[in-house]
Amino acid sequence: MKILVINAGSSSLKYQLIDMTDEKVLLKGLCERITMEGGELTQKTYDGRKLNIKQDMKDHTDAIELVLKAMIDPDFGAISSVGEISAVGHRVLHSAEAFNSSVIITDEVMKICESNVELGPLHMPANLACVKSCMKVMPGVPMVAVFDTTFHSTMPAKAYMYGIPYSVYEQYKVRRYGFHGTSHKFVSEETIKLLGKKDSKIIVCHLGNGSSISAVRDGKCLDTSMGFTPLEGLVMGTRSGDIDPAATEFISKKLGMTYAETIQYLNKKCGMLGISELSSDMRDLEAAIKKGDKKAELAVEVAAYRIKKYVGSYAAVLNGVDAIVFTGGIGEHSALMRKLVMSDMEYLGAKLDMHKNENVTDGVCEISAPDSKVKILILPTNEELSIARETKALVG
Repeated sequence: MKILVINAGSSSLKYQLIDMTDEKVLLKGLCERITMEGGELTQKTYDGRKLNIKQDMKDHTDAIELVLKAMIDPDFGAISSVGEISAVGHRVLHSAEAFNSSVIITDEVMKICESNVELGPLHMPANLACVKSCMKVMPGVPMVAVFDTTFHSTMPAKAYMYGIPYSVYEQYKVRRYGFHGTSHKFVSEETIKLLGKKDSKIIVCHLGNGSSISAVRDGKCLDTSMGFTPLEGLVMGTRSGDIDPAATEFISKKLGMTYAETIQYLNKKCGMLGISELSSDMRDLEAAIKKGDKKAELAVEVAAYRIKKYVGSYAAVLNGVDAIVFTGGIGEHSALMRKLVMSDMEYLGAKLDMHKNENVTDGVCEISAPDSKVKILILPTNEELSIARETKALVG
């Protein structure tokens, strides 16, 4: 079974073709500048062949048609015909409370998803446009929606409710939803395999430009840091994370911004970028720290401190912890961030091996000290494979 995995943005489309017999990635690619001039597709096969097509794409249907053409290219593709694709797994941002698992897409599912667009206005329109395009170009091929939020649907009400009138929650579904669900699901499942026990307590730290943490007991999410939107929680690359709503109003008035502009500001101009006034990229910040940049140092310390607080609170939620797992671009590659987060965690029984932390290899690494009671791991995430597995499970 070959499954096409698609992650669509408003002007981009990432894709992978995975052979589920051995979970081998046959090819992966990216369409950029959809709906704009200067459109481009880049693709790479498992054996290193690369394809580049410069072609404008007026919409996602054009993009999908170009993707299918690239995949069956006799010199640069990996399949001989579109008929080899058994199903398509789509990353869809928001399930709201309508779904608690991935679903095969039907007309009724599409109607429900369209009713949830207001919960994810930046991503949902592109997600659904791509689904419709695939249905048009690939009639009869099963389509599956794998939501970014459903892994967190196991949170109890005491974890997802805000301190607002219950009627507002009921009518408008204002609550914590959580995001990065495919990553948290993949990493927690792989960690359970490594631990060799189902009765597990795991804290997953997905750290990148966008970051989130989850508390997972026996494979089910009990709490997560992102909320109604991905803005809540950790101090991220450009997102402020947790902030007093009254401070938001104060900033808005002082800077002369509308409410919409303020939300955009908190999403795009704050976080480590805002504190450092330099960059949102951890590599840039670490280089600046080595040169004595105090604001860069503060930005990283603030981000690490917020992560540490969430780890501590989730250890309380889980009543202990078996493993703390780092994933994502920063989680996998920044020894400094891991060191700052894991310092003074001995009270949890978590002790970092400094040498291992500084000398990690690609793939899964254990970086906890020999006498640590808690395993500290680096485990690369694979959201595309997670989507492919969900799709296979549904279309079988």
